[in-house]
Amino acid sequence: MNAVVKVGGKQYYVTEGSEIFVEKLNANSGDVVRFDQVLMLDSKVGNPYLTNVTVEGEVLKNGKNKKIRVFKYKSKDRSNRHTQGHRQPYTKIRITKING
Repeated sequence: MNAVVKVGGKQYYVTEGSEIFVEKLNANSGDVVRFDQVLMLDSKVGNPYLTNVTVEGEVLKNGKNKKIRVFKYKSKDRSNRHTQGHRQPYTKIRITKING
C-alpha cells in the first residue's frame, strides 16, 4: 500500500517499511506514532483527508541535521555581510503499518 501523509505542514509519500525524516516530534525512540492526516491511499484521494485511514510508524531516533551556512549579502554594501549556522532538528520514523 502507498499513502501520502501530512506531517508538520509537509507531505510525505510512504510505503510500509519506508523510513522518513520529519520535523521533530515529541516522542522517544521506540514509541509508536499514528498519523491521521492521510491525503491519499493507493488511488483513493481524500477531500482533504481520508476518513478511517491511519498510518503507524515507529520512532527510530531524534537528532539534528548537518549544519548549513546561512549567508546574507547585499551587493555594494560591505557592512552587511553576515553568516550564521543552523541545524534543523528531525525525527526519523519507520512506517510499520498502513490501515485503510
